[in-house]
Amino acid sequence: MSKFDPYNHLSIILNPDGTLTRNYNAPTVNSSPEPTPGDSAVSKDVTLNVEKKSWLRIYRPTKLPSNDNMVARLPIIIYFHHGGWILLSAADVNIHTNCSQLAGDIPAIVVSVNYRLAPESRLPEQYHDANDAVLWVKQQIIDPKGEKWIRDYGDPSRCYLYGCGCGGNIVFNLGMKVSELKLEPLRIQGIIMNQPTFGGVKRTKSELRFATDELLPLPVVDLMWDLVLPKQTGRDHRYCNPLLEGPHKEAIGTLAKCLVIGFGGDIMIDRQQDLVIMLVNCGVQVDARFDPVGFHNVDMVDSRRASAVVNIVKEFIL
Repeated sequence: MSKFDPYNHLSIILNPDGTLTRNYNAPTVNSSPEPTPGDSAVSKDVTLNVEKKSWLRIYRPTKLPSNDNMVARLPIIIYFHHGGWILLSAADVNIHTNCSQLAGDIPAIVVSVNYRLAPESRLPEQYHDANDAVLWVKQQIIDPKGEKWIRDYGDPSRCYLYGCGCGGNIVFNLGMKVSELKLEPLRIQGIIMNQPTFGGVKRTKSELRFATDELLPLPVVDLMWDLVLPKQTGRDHRYCNPLLEGPHKEAIGTLAKCLVIGFGGDIMIDRQQDLVIMLVNCGVQVDARFDPVGFHNVDMVDSRRASAVVNIVKEFIL
């Protein structure tokens, strides 16, 4: 039997200069600022940082709710996609579909962040891109010439950070920085972590149980951490394993209320459940929703599960 190769599993090649050749061809879709029949949301792309090549895809529901003949203000969701730090973008068709559904069904203004990927950019660069995105949203609120969809329709007092997979890790770390960013009048009311990605040196029971998982086996998870963590660090670095003691623990207590979503067949389910316990012990208000059935990112391929997750998020926000 040939030795398992996580690079081959992901269809990637590590080049001598430390970059990746990504042969994983996920279908993508362009933004669509003009509504077409059946669309729940319209979308547009804007540049976040030219030098970093980061950008945003903004979504607005096609049907805008109104109060007393005036358009009602909508919650703002700043969204960070999955992809294990190394794959996908805000243009990925599943991510685009998910954001469109969030915008249309909640309804909300959704700002999907196309942050830099590893290993070309390693942590904390993804966290820096997240900071840039939140500050950009704030600027649109206070600037009379700011982005119209955010300025005219977004409610700055109801902003939420939403992350899937590694995006859940990003919003966790971003949430601890909110008080330092001076975001007024933007107010972060909650943090949504959908199957967040965390790790550690000591194996959990779920990591051992699902070590040979067909979609996300343990060697692949380890590789993703090897490619994104700062060089000369390991999986017990606080970016990967915040459960360990350290000065960051005090900042955890400052997090806004959190929603943590997980599925029983996820290799990281034990870490997600341990995260909930840690949050509660740090004094954070937590809504934990764990489904015993389902695998990592099941909601990205199963429309029924996707709708269920959107309903959970809607309940948390509204």
